[in-house]
Amino acid sequence: MKTDLPRRATLLLVSAALLVVAAGTSMAVGARPVAPAEVWRALTDFAGTTDHLVVRDIRLPRTILGVCVGAALGAAGVLIQTLTRNPLAEPGILGVTAGAGFAINLGVLAGVAGSQAGQLGLAVAGAVAAAVAVHAVGRSSPLRLVLAGVALSWVLMGVSLGLRLTFPDVFDRYRFWSVGAMAGTEQTPLVLPVLVTVAGLVAAMVAARPLNALALGEHVAHALGAHVTRIRVTVLVLVTLLTGVATAVAGPIAFVGLMVPHLARRLAVDSIPWIMAYSMLLGPFLLLAADVGSRILLPTGEVPVSIVTAFLGGPVLIWAVRRYGTAAL
Repeated sequence: MKTDLPRRATLLLVSAALLVVAAGTSMAVGARPVAPAEVWRALTDFAGTTDHLVVRDIRLPRTILGVCVGAALGAAGVLIQTLTRNPLAEPGILGVTAGAGFAINLGVLAGVAGSQAGQLGLAVAGAVAAAVAVHAVGRSSPLRLVLAGVALSWVLMGVSLGLRLTFPDVFDRYRFWSVGAMAGTEQTPLVLPVLVTVAGLVAAMVAARPLNALALGEHVAHALGAHVTRIRVTVLVLVTLLTGVATAVAGPIAFVGLMVPHLARRLAVDSIPWIMAYSMLLGPFLLLAADVGSRILLPTGEVPVSIVTAFLGGPVLIWAVRRYGTAAL
């Protein structure tokens, strides 16, 4: 393990460098292209020009939120795949994202989702309820867990759509949110979602080491002295927290939590802490790359980033089904 440390550290630095490149590209590419040198001057020597205003007021907040959302979804994917030992597990597929979105829609209907804190609380509560329901129904097998999650997701999305169609005035601002997009998040207050995400990511790194024992199997974890029940509860809380805050600020974005752990697992096969670290860098990289693609994919305007991630994630899901089937990790 020690001899592998330089390779893993090098790959971690490469992942960090890719994220920096993606962040720079996110601030340079868009309807108004900005030269990389001008992006750097906007960050270090702000002069108030139009290009500097575009970078500082629009693209920088959007990039920061993209980093937070990508890291949260990537870490949540690692946690839930390791906990369930299911290579197909992903917050979106398991209904957690749909639960968060459904709770926000109900909150809007009840008039309690006006503040950002209210939306975060509703998203986490909805994610918790969906995770508990899916786990209770499908815990006996990985395939049953996925089927239960997909079924619950479609039910909740259908009910949410019905609510939005029934109350168009109330849910008008949430129609765009419900498709999962980074556009329009530039004016979102950053402090609360960033603090919650950072706290969740730190807790996920702390939980990665005991989760490493659980990944070997429940009996082995018991033999190693791990407290299995405590680990499971902690992981479920972290998954719902990270997924809830990501959904609250960016809408339901699926497949990031599925793709990123598979990429990270190819870099660090048998170490959950390293897989977690890679995912916290590759998740933002993937989401920022998809967000940049969503800006230039069509000449007529942006498409929601969730469509780009779905376009990328569909083949990965098919590959995972063919590669693993019903086998556990």
